[in-house]
Amino acid sequence: MNVVWFKRDLRLSDHTALARAAKQGPVLLLYILEPELWQQPDMSERQFRFLTACLDELKTVAQDRSIHFVIKVGEAVEVLTSLHQKYAITALWSHQETGNGWTFARDQRVSRWCQYHHIPWHEPAQHGVVRRLANRSGWAARWYRQMKQPIAELPPVIHSIDEPSDSWPSPADLGWVNAETAQIQSGGRSRALGLLHDFLHERGETYARAMSSPVTAFERCSRLSPHLAFGTVSIREVFQAVEARKLALMMQPPTERGMWPSALRSFSGRLRWHCHFIQKLEDEPRIEFCNLHPAYEGLRESEFNPAFFEAWQAGRTGYPMVDACMRALKATGWLNFRMRAMVMSFASYHLWLHWRQPALYLARMFTDYEPGIHYSQAQMQSGTTGINTLRIYNPIKQGIDHDPEGVFIRRWVPELMDLDRTWIHTPWLAPSPPTNYPRPIVDEVQARKAAAEKIYQLRKTDPMHREWAQKIAEKHASRKPGRQQSPKTKQPPKAEKPRTQLSLFED
Repeated sequence: MNVVWFKRDLRLSDHTALARAAKQGPVLLLYILEPELWQQPDMSERQFRFLTACLDELKTVAQDRSIHFVIKVGEAVEVLTSLHQKYAITALWSHQETGNGWTFARDQRVSRWCQYHHIPWHEPAQHGVVRRLANRSGWAARWYRQMKQPIAELPPVIHSIDEPSDSWPSPADLGWVNAETAQIQSGGRSRALGLLHDFLHERGETYARAMSSPVTAFERCSRLSPHLAFGTVSIREVFQAVEARKLALMMQPPTERGMWPSALRSFSGRLRWHCHFIQKLEDEPRIEFCNLHPAYEGLRESEFNPAFFEAWQAGRTGYPMVDACMRALKATGWLNFRMRAMVMSFASYHLWLHWRQPALYLARMFTDYEPGIHYSQAQMQSGTTGINTLRIYNPIKQGIDHDPEGVFIRRWVPELMDLDRTWIHTPWLAPSPPTNYPRPIVDEVQARKAAAEKIYQLRKTDPMHREWAQKIAEKHASRKPGRQQSPKTKQPPKAEKPRTQLSLFED
């Protein structure tokens, strides 16, 4: 009997592990709910609620196709041991996963268990991330080849094992005493397909120019990110849907294409960058916990200010755009890419907080939390990669640029509802500042300059900074599609340009 272990691939379509295993004989379709995983500091009830909805629909779809889907609750090795004693497992199948540090350690335990019992563990890739990658040369071209491969089709008949499922735990069973109140997106493949079609045919035309402003991004971005994180739809399915839409547009007269070509180019590029950032964590799992560039160890740790951290979390920093974003995120579980970069930058630079604690808080808030992208971007926006151009977002300018009328601010910071647009981004300068909204907890200009000075000073004075940066660039920096790095060259690849910086997750 083959066991197909579902992780963050909660679908039957384009499921390579299931398609291959089902051709070998009887299969047991298994999801393991691991309570210890949900007690980790980066996991939250909102993600659990999304997962629950995804599994509910997946079980229904499987049942409609006369396929048994089994859910077990417990530690993975213990669950597999119990099944092996009952059925004598022939092989274990699952997609490769680049998750957080906890899942990485769990997979190591499962690997040792499989080796001990002489059970082969087959792990096909489900997107463009490459395991045991030697270097990034040719990575982009390889990604495109992977995306253009045919969708994995299931056999007409699947002989699935009917094993009793365990009871699904409640949020309280997992330790969440206070019920979550956020209005998060709904999980499930049908929701993902609806979003994809709606985005490609209706909402997405202005994507390229609308994705940066929180006023328009909530509606004009694809909103597929949580579905990609939980795998209700595959990257390949999305990529091929985009390509089909591009082809259909090419059949139309240029005057009827509108802004769609630009929108689809932008979106398609972000699908590739989605995997590009996950590849960083796959290649170097420690970046979830440690600075990518070792020169930055100890730079911020001793100066952590709990009061600043609490004000940032609560949306009470005195900077309207930051506070509106933090409150919107807490209420909805989502934020567009530029605003994610801004709130992380503000925490790391203006408040001089070590990126780790803000990153953990944001991970819990994001329904679409994807560890590979999340920690790569958290460090990128904190200046600790050593290879990216320093980019410190001015929250006042970001507000003026992306919410000039204060529409988004007024919605999420009602204390400023009646403030004139002249003062909406700098309420402390108003003739009669609101008494129920805090003044800025730091001086924006001084804090920004002080942070930049510390970073630049370290880069100039550390004798090993350049050497380490070259090694990091050689390992992690992107190459343009189709460009190969000569094995004889001594020059490292250029680091990513700031304009290509993305969200902590794909929009």
